Amino acid sequence: MEITWEAVVARRMRRHFLSEAAETPVDAVRAMCGAHAQIAAAGEVSVALRVAGANRESVQRDEGLVKTFGPRGTVHLLPLEDLPMWTGALSALPAGGSQPEPIRMTPDELDQVVAAIGEALANADLTVDELTEDVVRRTGEWARTPTIPAFQGAWARWRQAVYLAAHAGVLCHGPMRGRLTTYSNPHRLRPFDPMPAEKALTELLHRYLYSYGPATPQQFARWLKTTPTLVKPYFDDLPQVELNGQTAWVAPGDDEFPGERADGVRLLPYFDAYGVGSFPRELLFPGKAFDRATARGQAGNFPLLLVDGIVAGVWHQKKGGKKLHVTVEALTPLNRRRRRLLDAEVDRLAAILGCTPSLTLGEVTVGPHA
Repeated sequence: MEITWEAVVARRMRRHFLSEAAETPVDAVRAMCGAHAQIAAAGEVSVALRVAGANRESVQRDEGLVKTFGPRGTVHLLPLEDLPMWTGALSALPAGGSQPEPIRMTPDELDQVVAAIGEALANADLTVDELTEDVVRRTGEWARTPTIPAFQGAWARWRQAVYLAAHAGVLCHGPMRGRLTTYSNPHRLRPFDPMPAEKALTELLHRYLYSYGPATPQQFARWLKTTPTLVKPYFDDLPQVELNGQTAWVAPGDDEFPGERADGVRLLPYFDAYGVGSFPRELLFPGKAFDRATARGQAGNFPLLLVDGIVAGVWHQKKGGKKLHVTVEALTPLNRRRRRLLDAEVDRLAAILGCTPSLTLGEVTVGPHA
């Protein structure tokens, strides 16, 4: 069956709650397959803009969400009740060897540290410094050795295992202690057992395809940061469609696409899931947008202007007191109707952040992540 790109975009926009609002932050985050929250404010805005009347504070207060390390080893907001699937799937992926061989932890050392982290956080929320002392006490001084390059020196060796502890289901972010981040054990929030690996990866693939499909094994592997070889068997027997002359896959029983086109103007913050997880990149970021809004095909580096579900520019925000100054660089002309929709989107963004809006149309002069 051949489908059109317009139908794919319309379906993704609706399922990401970018055409109509979600009822709760949990619904929005589940629809996104996790909200990237490495930049906390951007992650909270990502969720809030999908929920009617939500703001950063209401997302922060939602007890159905947990902040932890998700796909690609980066910080995400995930539904608490979905942790069995997420931990089962992510802990089944091969551990990345990102550190140089001389300082890389051995599998046995990783196991020791993950166990120590789980025990240390079983009854208390701890800062990094407090957790360092507890992990070293349970494993040995070798875990304290400063080896990981960081902004102000080097981090202790044990911190190579932080995201693995999250994937094992024994670490998540705890409440802020002033300006200090704390870590907690998610079992204190809701006891659970990770799903068996094959069941968890199957479920995660089906959810990804529901939100981002049709997609290929290569695209799913890139989103998950693993190898196509590992995920290809999970595509066996899934329905296939033709998109832009290429074979792609959809979730079981989910091969219907709407006849309508996406319509509207949206502003998505840094690392919004819609841009990060959607492929093919050259269709979502057509023409000048590919060079302007991606880093050689990697999405997330710039906040995105969407027009009818397609990337049509970038934007930047700067807060000054209670004023939110938004600059939008549109790569295509905006007619009067789209300008009104953009005004409304800026108003919504300012409401989420508790500010008074100010909009300028013009070139965004700052670089990525600014």
